Amino acid sequence: MSLLERVRTPDGSGQPGASGLPGRSGSTVRSRSERERRWSAGRGPQRRPSRALLLALVLASTSLMVLDRTGGEDSPLEPARRVVGEALGPVETGATAVVRPFASIPEWFRTQGSLRDDLDALEAENSLLRGELATAGLDANRLAEYDGLTRTAEDLGHTLVPARVVGVGPAQSFSSTVTLDAGSQAGLAPDMTVVNNDGLVGRVLRVTSTTATVVLVIDSESTVGARAGESMEVGFLRGRGSFGDGGRLDLELVDDQSVPARDDNVVTWGSDAGAPYLSGIPVGRVTQVYSSLRDTSQRAVVEPFVDFSSLDLVGVIVPAGTDSDRAVIDAEGELR
Repeated sequence: MSLLERVRTPDGSGQPGASGLPGRSGSTVRSRSERERRWSAGRGPQRRPSRALLLALVLASTSLMVLDRTGGEDSPLEPARRVVGEALGPVETGATAVVRPFASIPEWFRTQGSLRDDLDALEAENSLLRGELATAGLDANRLAEYDGLTRTAEDLGHTLVPARVVGVGPAQSFSSTVTLDAGSQAGLAPDMTVVNNDGLVGRVLRVTSTTATVVLVIDSESTVGARAGESMEVGFLRGRGSFGDGGRLDLELVDDQSVPARDDNVVTWGSDAGAPYLSGIPVGRVTQVYSSLRDTSQRAVVEPFVDFSSLDLVGVIVPAGTDSDRAVIDAEGELR
């Protein structure tokens, strides 16, 4: 038998088996094909739920919602809801406790930024309040001095230019002087009388455009004509050159026979044309009286009404209608 005849199939077709391999029978191939068809039929294509099933689910859900809404606390679903709540409640609580720290991190940063802004605002406000508190006494004192100057202008019947003391120190041959923050632009000139709400301060020595130097009545080189007591006996006041408690004045009366009394008030005698001192300005009060038998003279110690160790606001007496770079207090006690 030839080689070609050996490989022919038993059915005489002369074709190889379905498997493509020699010696395999057609029955074996058919049985495998049948198994594959049965397996494929078992899997089959997935079918979608029917419309009837979907409609039934929708009706059931609707019925449950209606029953739950109309039943209130007696709802037939309440026991089931309670059971679910008891079962899931601890889980929700635990999950919330775990998640809360992480969820609150952004809010923590926002809160910290807001608190920092609030803290900065409060610190600025506290600084402002501390500054206002620190200057409250000074402001109150200056307001009182302004009120005193208006009364002084009205009592004396003269116009005053208000000025502040900005410096203390010697000038020229005088040891007791102060510098004011007002000068010729404010209407000041040499030999003008300077007062405050208590009494006589001194006289203007010299001026610049914006400042003025004032010789105080307590200067050792200062001499002021004065009148003492109700008798109005005249004399001369001389300073001792000391501030504070030592800032006293010595009064020597022209009439050696006149003896001033303790607690007599002393006012200015006045100068020619009112320069450098106007008349009738309060100076101080007699505290002691000394008599010299050898010189047959009387000397009195006068305590000034003005506290020269705490000078701040003063008024310079100027002629009415004086042009000034600041508000002046007229003879009626009004600012103009």
